Amino acid sequence: MIWYAVFDTNVLVSALLSGKDDAATVQVLGKAIAGEIIPVYSNSIIKEYREVLSRGKFGFSGEVVKYLLSAIEKYGILVDPSPSGVILPDMKDVPFYEVVLEKRDENAYLVTGNTRHFPKEPYIVTPRELLDMVSGIIHITE
Repeated sequence: MIWYAVFDTNVLVSALLSGKDDAATVQVLGKAIAGEIIPVYSNSIIKEYREVLSRGKFGFSGEVVKYLLSAIEKYGILVDPSPSGVILPDMKDVPFYEVVLEKRDENAYLVTGNTRHFPKEPYIVTPRELLDMVSGIIHITE
């Protein structure tokens, strides 16, 4: 099975801040870089990734940010989503939601540490939930 994932920015930040290889965010991004999970993104998502990951408060090196974004663009799928008209608690989350909606027919999931910011849908999952699905521990049915 091919797994597609739209990564919320908080997943990338958490993975880069984590000092633990067994952290779910680190593992899920590792699987994306290894080709087990295919990232799905839009130009506005890449723009947000670049802006947030470059903030001085995180202290991420330019090389690390460039490597991660290059990997997402190289191994991922660029989508130009249709406007959904959805209203979310944080409107900055709309691009992520619209991209996952665009790829729902292809087993795509929105992976976030803030599931409460999105509608309660089976395709809105945490990094741990996606890892469990990929490894066959749990199955989500719609």
